[in-house]
Amino acid sequence: MSQVEKKAGLLRRTSSSKKPLKEKVVLMYDEIFAKEDPAKNNPRFWDELFLMKVNLEYLESKLESVDGEEVQRIQDNINSLFHHCVQALGEEHQIKVVNALQTLCALFRGVHQKNKSASGFDIINMLMGFDKAEQRMKDLMERLDSLLCGDSSESLKSLCLKLLLCLVTVTDNISQNTILEYVMINSIFEAILQILSDVSSRGQHGYDAVVLLALLVNYRKYESVNPYIVKLSIVDDEPTLDNNEQQYKDKEEENQGGFFSTLTSMVGSMFIADADEKLSVQTNEAILLALYEAVHLNRNFITVLAQSHPEIDIAVTPTTPTPTTPTTPLGTTPPSLDMMNNPELPLDPNLQTSNLLITFLKYASIVMQDTKDEHRLNSARLCLIILTCIAEDQYADAFLHDDNMNFRVNLHRMPMRHRKKAVDKNIPSRPLVCAVLDLMVEFIVTHMMKDFPMDLYLRCVQIIHKLLCYQKKCRIRLHYTWRELWSALINLLKFLLSNETTLLAKHNIFHLALLVVNLFNMFITYGDTFLPTSNSYDELYYEIVRMHQVFDNLYCMVLRVSTNTGQWKEAASKVTHALVNVRAIINHFNPKIESYAAVNHISQLSEEQVRSISLNVRKNVSLNTLSQDVLLKEFSTIS
Repeated sequence: MSQVEKKAGLLRRTSSSKKPLKEKVVLMYDEIFAKEDPAKNNPRFWDELFLMKVNLEYLESKLESVDGEEVQRIQDNINSLFHHCVQALGEEHQIKVVNALQTLCALFRGVHQKNKSASGFDIINMLMGFDKAEQRMKDLMERLDSLLCGDSSESLKSLCLKLLLCLVTVTDNISQNTILEYVMINSIFEAILQILSDVSSRGQHGYDAVVLLALLVNYRKYESVNPYIVKLSIVDDEPTLDNNEQQYKDKEEENQGGFFSTLTSMVGSMFIADADEKLSVQTNEAILLALYEAVHLNRNFITVLAQSHPEIDIAVTPTTPTPTTPTTPLGTTPPSLDMMNNPELPLDPNLQTSNLLITFLKYASIVMQDTKDEHRLNSARLCLIILTCIAEDQYADAFLHDDNMNFRVNLHRMPMRHRKKAVDKNIPSRPLVCAVLDLMVEFIVTHMMKDFPMDLYLRCVQIIHKLLCYQKKCRIRLHYTWRELWSALINLLKFLLSNETTLLAKHNIFHLALLVVNLFNMFITYGDTFLPTSNSYDELYYEIVRMHQVFDNLYCMVLRVSTNTGQWKEAASKVTHALVNVRAIINHFNPKIESYAAVNHISQLSEEQVRSISLNVRKNVSLNTLSQDVLLKEFSTIS
């Protein structure tokens, strides 16, 4: 049978003198699209229809081909089809249930495709009749809930979730899908959690269930009370939240799990490695969206991020990896799930431990390497938004900075000609905040390019700022190589200066420059509360003085723009005021250094000599002589 014949629902070729034969189900569809009630001459019409294999393509094309006048003529029949589909979901005959679910998918898709410009109320009226819509959708949601929570086969549960995903995604903007009002009223939140709490169903339906929940949470989330947001925000998934090593031995026996553990497994399997250790990753915005909603809406999930378990290094597993194709939903078969559920998993105290946050940071380090691809750009943006949520949470910050919780995090770095490849064995064990800062520094250094990702840079610098605010507030003296961060920030300013004309055509570079300068202001003004030693201040001053030309050029540029009338006058003026502290240091130390070089006939001072001069100046002349007014001026934006 040719493809054309299949589309038309034909059974076989016939001679030109005879009409082609059609499948019976196609003939029955034609009766539905006629004016008369199809059950008028055949009382068993609807029973017979759901025993027939659904022809989705034909039914959808029929719905899409109906014009305005025909809609009015056949609306009663379409309403009746919808009603009988919902009734068939309560049948004991599984074939009827399967066909009813598939028919409902075709109805939702076909009606929406035909009526993209129509209002949500018109679509509801065409599908089920506006006066009966509330009862019809109540019946539909109750039957779907029953199928998902009952003893139905896994294939039926899968079809139920596919129908719900179809219903949720028929419009480009989820908030314009008026039918979802009924899904809000008749919540299936508990059914979704029940699927995720069972190990068997979680393995088969976890991906669809998590994506469905993430989408439902986003329905008019800022316009009205969304019950899915409320319920997700108060989930207290005790089996997952219990931070006790013994749970890993008991997990399989107790059959524990839930939304958090499912999401943990999915994020944990986000990246794979081949034999050559060249890491590749499948971007999955849906799972990242679910992770964002969990982190953003539920404080309990922060505990899951911190939950430690023995590290399982997928990259060095000697066994042949299972082939993965792009058509396989990521997260449905996490590579390490069986190992994590193994009650015999060794809990050696000397074994390197890991957690969801470490896995997420590794994933982010891969995704953020290449933002030229739209999917990876979106994934990188989501990763930075998630990190922003983490940096804003007090509990997460406490865990990140806990000096008693040290981890080795092997972030993946972009190959660059001017730097040597990092040796994994030399990675020190440090608080996790160091890995977050490393990731931010890595991004700053590696994305100064023509197609400048401004929004990602803004988020990156803001994350650093939030972490510094926490360190200042709690007086945490983090032993970190701050010099790498300072160098990266200065090079970023240098890049903005070098590409001023090109970048200003697309972006407000002054806002980013202001954020960077204010980071230096924070180190200068409050560094005594969080920098580890006084030598750190010497290193800070050395970097500022060594790279003073960058700051001088920046000042000249913003002064030029702020003194002329133009679009960026006010934005440039803010940077001019923010540079007061940095320029005070440069103007204070530079003359001393130049004087020392002249007296000692040295053309170029070494770092040790500059730092020695800086130390002597700081000993003999307190920075307070610069006056607190100078140091704190225009610094009110830093909290």
